[in-house]
Amino acid sequence: MTSEVARAVSERGEILLRRRADDGALELRVNGVFVMDDRETSSEELLAQVALSGSPSRVLVGGLGLGYTVRALLADARLREVVVAEIEPALVEWMRAGLVPSVLDDPRVVVAVGDVRAVVAEQADASYDGILLDVDNGPDFLVYDGNAVIYQDGFLAVCRSKLRAGGVLTVWSSSASAALEGAIGNVFGACVVSPVPVRLQGRDETYYVYQGSVQASS
Repeated sequence: MTSEVARAVSERGEILLRRRADDGALELRVNGVFVMDDRETSSEELLAQVALSGSPSRVLVGGLGLGYTVRALLADARLREVVVAEIEPALVEWMRAGLVPSVLDDPRVVVAVGDVRAVVAEQADASYDGILLDVDNGPDFLVYDGNAVIYQDGFLAVCRSKLRAGGVLTVWSSSASAALEGAIGNVFGACVVSPVPVRLQGRDETYYVYQGSVQASS
């Protein structure tokens, strides 16, 4: 039987951390919708790998989740600072309490509890080498309807303004989205789409990482 590890309610709904009985996986659900677990993390790690493809020293991550994207980033010694924007205080508290293996004790990590749109808007222009967005399941399967704007031209353009020359935006999605590909293409001039085959609770699925890059200075 699945066991509850922790539960919290915010203005956006219910956040549930539970452990599955069949495989022992730690699973995160929001408003009853599966978000992620600690068994299949390859797409979150790819999100980090794409951002690390240049010469990164400072990156911003939208969405803490169970910490796998941040953990993959921290494995790179070139990074001096990882700013994490997480709207749900409970996720930060659970990680600090040890309910989820913590990535927050690394001195390079700075946590900003708040909406990723506000956190990004507050940053100085051309101040990041990478911005990584994993705040929902993607534009076509939203857990929280208010996140729809994150995948649209306006916010993507704000993200672009915060990137240095050669900087990379990466966006995670649980499904293919022509609209997201088009929006990134509109803002960055091109969009690279990387399908990631995953095995999810006995099913073959495909997740997607979308990438836009700021042209490096010649």
